[in-house]
Amino acid sequence: MEKIKMQTPLVEMDGDEMTRILWAKIKEILILPYVDLKTEYYDLGLVNRDRTDDGVTVESALAAKKYGVAVKCATITPNVQRMSEYRLKQMWKSPNGTIRRILDGTVFRAPILCKGIRSYVPGWTKPIALARHAYGDVYSAVECLADKGEKVYLVTEKDGKEVSRTLVHDFKDGAGVVQGMHNLDDSIRSFAHSCFRYALDSRMPMMFATKDTISKVYDGRFKQIFAEVFAEYERAFDEKGIDYQYTLIDDAVARVMRSQGGMLWACKNYDGDVMSDMVATAYGSLGMMTSVLVSPDGKYEFEAAHGTVTRHYYKYLKGEETSTNSVATIFAWTGALKKRGELDGIAELVTFAERLEHAAIRTIEEGEMTGDLLSLFEREGVMPRKLNSEEFLRAIAKRL
Repeated sequence: MEKIKMQTPLVEMDGDEMTRILWAKIKEILILPYVDLKTEYYDLGLVNRDRTDDGVTVESALAAKKYGVAVKCATITPNVQRMSEYRLKQMWKSPNGTIRRILDGTVFRAPILCKGIRSYVPGWTKPIALARHAYGDVYSAVECLADKGEKVYLVTEKDGKEVSRTLVHDFKDGAGVVQGMHNLDDSIRSFAHSCFRYALDSRMPMMFATKDTISKVYDGRFKQIFAEVFAEYERAFDEKGIDYQYTLIDDAVARVMRSQGGMLWACKNYDGDVMSDMVATAYGSLGMMTSVLVSPDGKYEFEAAHGTVTRHYYKYLKGEETSTNSVATIFAWTGALKKRGELDGIAELVTFAERLEHAAIRTIEEGEMTGDLLSLFEREGVMPRKLNSEEFLRAIAKRL
């Protein structure tokens, strides 16, 4: 067949360990035979990030801003052990954090559903996408201990002059602990734009939740800004037949648990941190969870929600067989190809990506899968069979 032509390149961000091995195999087996792939390549493997003093990460993020669509392999965020193992100059920051700051983006996670892979919440028959605001709150907080007899105040000043002073607590009866946190209007507004844009793109109704009945100023500010931003999207929501609602976080949890899914749930930083892990676990496997970074001005970076699968990589280096789930990484590629096709008006590219996704899901539903899914699979008349990493990709290629 004649390969599908591309106009604008994808920004390709290669990564580390087992996911790096699968990255090359996915291109070789599932993409390059069908697509005349155009990418601007950046090696975000830890060795190259160290060699470039992490400059390559910044370069890749700026390229994503330029071209609008990027696809990223999982990468290592080094700790002390990794610093020694790779003989690094320093413990470089998370590449995802660097890219997120440059794109001013919000991370959205959504499960990939297959018949036979059971959810731990039986009622969830449709995907729940979760958006987490990734700035401020407790993650940027300052805190201290307070001794008995001390008073703690929240003070604002401008040009060296005190503007306001609010008593936090008088510790006259005993010692305690104090925490102060903040957020920014611009960051909250960018978060809101990204959420509404994602809801429109995915045709999902959207819910945003805080606790403004208790945190009347702090959480109330989130509620107010989201209402202001939604006014810009309300007509588009009506045209697509989806709605937006604000509710309290405890009410949101109750609604989600008794729902069928099929919604975008936007959360503040801490709520999103906790709830994203709950949602991912409930659907069965991080290997079946997509992740996309969306900026308020419409830039997209697609990746798998999981890490570099270190344990399998060490087995691979020893020449041992691995059975590594590549579905989320495949869907990172298909998400990027679909978005590139949509933006450039290449229907064939969009159709190819959709068919590749369908082939991957069908492979699992027909009983061929990697080892992590075997214990989760229950489908009448289908006996699951474990495939190794490459066998799984070739089983998908056969159906494609």
